[in-house]
Amino acid sequence: MRAALRFLAGAVAGLLIVLLLGAAPAQAAGYRYWSFWRWSDGGWVYQQQGPAVHVPADGEVEGWRFAVSPDGGQQAARPGPAGDFAALCAGTPAEAGRKRVAVVLDFGGPADAPAHETPPEPRTACAVVPTRASSAEVLATVAPPLRYDGNGLLCAIAGYPRTGCGEQLGGAARPTGTAAPSTGAGPADATGESAAGASPGGAGPVLGVGAGLALVLAVAAGARWQSRRRR
Repeated sequence: MRAALRFLAGAVAGLLIVLLLGAAPAQAAGYRYWSFWRWSDGGWVYQQQGPAVHVPADGEVEGWRFAVSPDGGQQAARPGPAGDFAALCAGTPAEAGRKRVAVVLDFGGPADAPAHETPPEPRTACAVVPTRASSAEVLATVAPPLRYDGNGLLCAIAGYPRTGCGEQLGGAARPTGTAAPSTGAGPADATGESAAGASPGGAGPVLGVGAGLALVLAVAAGARWQSRRRR
């Protein structure tokens, strides 16, 4: 009987260790990619539509940021320069039947750059394009060459970076020199799946540990009752 109890105690301890290890939060993956933003109410807001679909209005400001960021996370890096349309398009007169769209390009810092590449300095432009031009067409006007992969993912703007496209880099950490989030929603908010500081399904591990502990206690209580009954 004592041997059986020792075996049961070891099994319970092993189960507890497995549960606790399983509760450790997984480290978020980081990706090196160009993220797409729009200027709204004094801050950068994640663009919910892709550049090939979105048709900006006259007077709109669009931003692009190349960085290592979580995929769809609140901490995705925003463009550093502000999106003041009046200042960015001050030297570009309006044309009848066409629209002006300001563009901000932030190529990131050294921590964001692929190996053996140096990020260009941030730049701005004011595109004058047909009124039905998409964001992709606006970008192609002011920052060629663009590079896409076989799935239509934008890989390079103005030829940067030369190679690679959305590589996963393991645990994501905000690169040094990245501007703090400005007013507006990040990528996770744009999908409506998570609020600031939260992650979808974040309560799962906690609930799993609670259920596991309850099971451990129930097994231990049952073993103790059986032991007393057989004496």
